[in-house]
Amino acid sequence: MCGIMDTMNEQKIGAERMGRSIKQYFWVAVTVAVLVVAYAAWSYARTYSQSVEPSSFRSFSVTGEGKAVAIPDIASFSFSVVTEGGKDIGALQSENTGKANAAVAFVKGEGVEVKDIKTQAYRMEPRYQYYACKTGACPPPEIVGYTITQVVAVKVRDFAKIGKLLSGVLKNGANSVADFQFKVDDPTAVQAEARAEAIQKARAKAEEVAGAAGFSVGRLLSIDEGGGYQPMYSMAAESLDRGGGPSAVPAPTIEPGSQEVTVDVTLRYEIR
Repeated sequence: MCGIMDTMNEQKIGAERMGRSIKQYFWVAVTVAVLVVAYAAWSYARTYSQSVEPSSFRSFSVTGEGKAVAIPDIASFSFSVVTEGGKDIGALQSENTGKANAAVAFVKGEGVEVKDIKTQAYRMEPRYQYYACKTGACPPPEIVGYTITQVVAVKVRDFAKIGKLLSGVLKNGANSVADFQFKVDDPTAVQAEARAEAIQKARAKAEEVAGAAGFSVGRLLSIDEGGGYQPMYSMAAESLDRGGGPSAVPAPTIEPGSQEVTVDVTLRYEIR
């Protein structure tokens, strides 16, 4: 009797083990199936994504140009303080700094804010004495002194003071004035206006081209932008130099005028 019971227990244990094994195999199979389906879906999505890349379409490009007029709201210029001297660099720096500070103080006194005054360059360069030797070896060039140049950039928001500022810095230590220009401080809005016109013209041209060629305009595939605006120069490339002395410099009359902002766009469309 005991033998029969042992046999039945062994059969029961074997059945339980087999059931667990079947369950394990089932979940392994389910996991593998899920992974296969996921990989197939990913592979299909990747293939489809590649098939709809813009490069796979027949396409054509058109360009459009937009323009907008801007009224300058700031002017800018730079002035230079140049000091030449001997080998005493400390004394030379003190002299140059004193002149530059006097010019900056004048600019501030005319209402220009600190944020609109910026030191643009500071250079200290040696001056050499060269020797001309007809015979024999020449001695090397000798440093006989230094030249210090300090350049300060100024942004002007009150146009009524431009003339006085240009002549005034020369009377207060600066040697020359250059790089004068009118410009728009923030051209974002006027550039957006020109861009909108350029895109509108390019779209109209795309429809004209498609109609003449017998196809339809498809999706917009890309857009490229170029152009911009050039600041208006009132003093060209020449500098306003002190020349004959402070008393010889009149205050110039400066008119800002207007500026034209140009934006070019290139649109690429799908051919349908």
